[in-house]
Amino acid sequence: MSFDTPIDRRGTHCMKWDAMEQLYGVSPKEGLSMWVADMEFQPPQCVQDAVQAMHDHGVYGYFGDDSRYRAAIQWWMETRHNWQVEADHIFTTHGLVNGTAMCIDAFTAPGDGVVLFTPVYHAFAKVIKAAGRQVVECEMVQTDGRYEMDFEAYDAQMTGSETMVILCSPHNPGGRVWSKGELQAVAAFAKRHDLILVSDEIHHDLVFPGHTHTPMASITGIEDRLVMMTATTKTFNIAGSHSGNVIIADDALRARFAARMAALGLSPNSFGLFMATAAYTPEGAAWVDELVAYLDGNRKLFDAGINAIPGLSSMNLESTYLAWVDFDGTGMAREEFTRRVEQTAQIAANHGPTFGKGGESFLRFNIAAPRAMIEDAVERMQKAFADLQ
Repeated sequence: MSFDTPIDRRGTHCMKWDAMEQLYGVSPKEGLSMWVADMEFQPPQCVQDAVQAMHDHGVYGYFGDDSRYRAAIQWWMETRHNWQVEADHIFTTHGLVNGTAMCIDAFTAPGDGVVLFTPVYHAFAKVIKAAGRQVVECEMVQTDGRYEMDFEAYDAQMTGSETMVILCSPHNPGGRVWSKGELQAVAAFAKRHDLILVSDEIHHDLVFPGHTHTPMASITGIEDRLVMMTATTKTFNIAGSHSGNVIIADDALRARFAARMAALGLSPNSFGLFMATAAYTPEGAAWVDELVAYLDGNRKLFDAGINAIPGLSSMNLESTYLAWVDFDGTGMAREEFTRRVEQTAQIAANHGPTFGKGGESFLRFNIAAPRAMIEDAVERMQKAFADLQ
């Protein structure tokens, strides 16, 4: 397939396009949807073929014998991430927001503090609060335009009520690929404060040239407190399948998680299992390599165009397809730069404050779209802020 081929998603029960007028006041007829983190691309043919085979068979019953599915996950993690996973360590949840909620439910109690390194993916705080736990925001610092963690400050913040820390690796929305040293520092922080460490690695396949993702599971000495989360959904643009994997090596943690899964009667849907099994193959891997190269081109185009506008700064992405743009240099109030983006440029982008402390002057733009749409977005932004140039 060609990533340049436009696909009209309007009127297809698509959250990204059909909800943007209600939420952002941007018409899907004239506007560009750059908020929800799914892509404007069809998944690889191997995934399409798996769904077609289900259709051709025509019976959508209960899924049995998931050994091929588990083997596909094991193959992918070993060949793509040099990480060996035991088949019986894998749980399948209803996506990774559900996986996060399950971890909170299984490993924390009402009133406990859950640590986030902010700004970070907004769904974490949402499920923490909904579960009656406390969000503990450890704000990251910007050094030369990239996020870093300040553990001396975070140590001073801890009160003893915290029982879990959730890491986004690679980071959404900043796009950081954490170094092994940084991951070791996160692990040490979790040990110092006796925290369960949940590492959400959903973007681990979407890493740009010059950077290498390190799975948190490769850091030694934290097996007794580590929960890994991965998924096919972001990598292959199949988020609607609502499937994700929680992978737990420690026997005691795994038993606690299994007990909550059983108590809630959770099991995956067959569409997600068939699609994931088809995706985690050599054909799927080749498609991902092409995708990352295309996204890298989009990233360079978008950053060059946005950074040419005085006062705007697009953070250098090392991973993900989510550009994080800082408007602080314009001197404008948040309401003003947001109005220009939504009403003048007619672009729907995520509002920075929803990502927590440190996000106040930002908007997040999804650049996983045909290049012509990215060119259009840059042109619209430059016109909306033409008075600054």
